[in-house]
Amino acid sequence: MEPGQLNEREGLIYLNNAATSWPKPPGVIAEVTKSLQDPYFEQGRTTASGAIDYPAAARETLARFFHAEKPGHIIFTQNATDSLNLLIHGFTRNTTAPFHTITTELEHNSVLRPLHALEMNGALSLTTVPFTNNHVSLAAIKAAIREDTRLVVMTHGSNVLGSVQDIKPVAEYLRTNDIFFIVDGAQTAGHIPIDLSCVPVDAFVFTGHKALFSIPGIGGFYLPDPTAIAVTKQGGTGSDSGSLRQPMEMPTRFESGTHNYPGIASLYAGVRFIEGVGLATIERKGRELTASFVQALKKTDTIIIHNKSPDLPIVSFSIDGIDNSEVGFILARAYQVITRTGLHCAPLIHRRIDGGRGCIRASFSWFTTMEECRVATGAIREVAESAHP
Repeated sequence: MEPGQLNEREGLIYLNNAATSWPKPPGVIAEVTKSLQDPYFEQGRTTASGAIDYPAAARETLARFFHAEKPGHIIFTQNATDSLNLLIHGFTRNTTAPFHTITTELEHNSVLRPLHALEMNGALSLTTVPFTNNHVSLAAIKAAIREDTRLVVMTHGSNVLGSVQDIKPVAEYLRTNDIFFIVDGAQTAGHIPIDLSCVPVDAFVFTGHKALFSIPGIGGFYLPDPTAIAVTKQGGTGSDSGSLRQPMEMPTRFESGTHNYPGIASLYAGVRFIEGVGLATIERKGRELTASFVQALKKTDTIIIHNKSPDLPIVSFSIDGIDNSEVGFILARAYQVITRTGLHCAPLIHRRIDGGRGCIRASFSWFTTMEECRVATGAIREVAESAHP
């Protein structure tokens, strides 16, 4: 490796944790290594014994973490995108006639693209409700509901604005009106408390590689009542193998083929790491880092902060007069500060906040330090001030 390349970790300030968290806790790396060193062990799939049944252990750990009553109703997928596609397409396939769906301007393309594809195919009609002051209100959702509304898909936390949506009153209202509610928790799981025992969502989606500190390629969803979602994939499950029909029991109903065993091991270890540190402690540090970062950027007038009070450790900004991609390049090459630039797979937000030009996003994790934030904001302000001497 050539000297000075960004792959060299010394001096690197990594602020792209909303995409994929880095570094991973040592315990996660150790658990992944152990899962590869030991024989593959899962009930029904091997005669081996004595090793950890990672799928079962991870389900129990996640159920405890999310306060979910049914560990067997936690389904493993590749990531949040995979989960959302399975749920959205599965719900649509289980419905005999076209119906109305509601989503929001805050959504990631993992929600917008499946819904748009189904709208183009005539399977559903779609209303996208706007956000006000970085949030979507229950009133806006109520105003969009029609007689044929059957589905609402909504993010819990915006990956651009860092705003957390109050999903409990939405879930309660939709439950009383028999409207299926899918919540995308990709950005909130691991940052803030999530108690599914008192928030009546119909499906909650999570991914491992962000704030749950897992490796890429593992995620999932919690589905208390699976009957609303059609099975869209069939295959080997290690159970009822004499039948040519897909088992309808959970979790094998939605899980076919060999699991991502190292990924599930990392998810198991990542959640246990969070529990060991304490979610409240992690949340508090995230708020402190974010407040300090925003306060520093506010000192330079040419830095435009798109949400000055984010609920999550995400700060999106632009610099007046400089292209976002150029800012990201300068920060990475000259200062070794890694951010994310562009539309962040959330085009409707950017149409509202910056005319669709995109922005620069800095996002923090438990491993981000206050000193790293100080150095990074100093670099950002230096870039901004150099463009406006």
